[in-house]
Amino acid sequence: MARRPGWSTGTTRCATASCCDRGPAVLILDAAATHRALAMPRLISALDEAFAAPAVVPPRHTHEIDGAGSIVSLIMPAWADGLYGVKVINIAPGNAERGLPGLHGVYALFDAATGMPLALLDADALTASRTAAASALAARYLARTDAARLLVVGAGRVARLLPAAMAAVRPICEVRIWSRTTASAERLSAEIRAAGLPAQAATDLEAAVREADIVSCATLSTTPLVRGAWLRPGSHLDLIGSFTPRMREADGACFRRGRVFVDTEEAAAKSGDILSALAEGCLTPDRILATLSQLAGDRKPGRGRDDEITVFKGVGTALEDLAAARLVFEACATHAPQESRA
Repeated sequence: MARRPGWSTGTTRCATASCCDRGPAVLILDAAATHRALAMPRLISALDEAFAAPAVVPPRHTHEIDGAGSIVSLIMPAWADGLYGVKVINIAPGNAERGLPGLHGVYALFDAATGMPLALLDADALTASRTAAASALAARYLARTDAARLLVVGAGRVARLLPAAMAAVRPICEVRIWSRTTASAERLSAEIRAAGLPAQAATDLEAAVREADIVSCATLSTTPLVRGAWLRPGSHLDLIGSFTPRMREADGACFRRGRVFVDTEEAAAKSGDILSALAEGCLTPDRILATLSQLAGDRKPGRGRDDEITVFKGVGTALEDLAAARLVFEACATHAPQESRA
């Protein structure tokens, strides 16, 4: 979220870091402050609880905005347990060529009873963190308990968070990064090593997939990157980059070979990966076995055998945003100095 005149950049101290600044009524956080308030283990647990609890999540609105370069704008509301939130996020696939992030947006949090605005958060940081956390939550239910080798396909904002997220739920001891741009994969590998996880760039995607226990794709690809023939028995394929019917990260064989799970029913209706696999006859609706809500609520089982291939397709949901925003707001409201509270 770009800084605007009069907007806080999050300089008032909270419990362990500079993360919040409240004016007369509204908590306002920039990207760095939002990210600092979202510790991955706590966020994964918060999502687990949110998916298991009642909530109202209307369908997202999607609009294609034509300008100098077309963008897709998503409007995503949700409310539960006294809070109402709405995210407006704009996705610009062409931004990589401009040296800009592919996502920009804001998240507004309100009191559901009074309509009072409570917080304005950076949606880019919120989205990246909750997306990585949702992948890790799915892996908690679907990846083998001894999964140790992680391949991340992509080198963007979400990809940067995936190793730490997966390491929070599985004993990750080896990370490989593949990107269409080798230099990007090498830079991200260096960042991950600096954070304490062994990582290296992968130049051969097929070989890297064949060796991985978890393959996590976080790209904006419109053509399949991962082939089902490459997946080893017992592996877990995580697809979280594509979110429109025209986007796709895996071929139909991935869905033919794997036991398929989704974050929400919306994934089955709007994901290019799912829709393409259905159209190609590689998947039937009855083979989509469970949503994250069903897994978190113990209404459906996850992984059954160590040798089976599991596939998780996530397109994101406003429920994840609300759970993350609640976590940020409650942490900052609790730890902010008294004089900074409304």
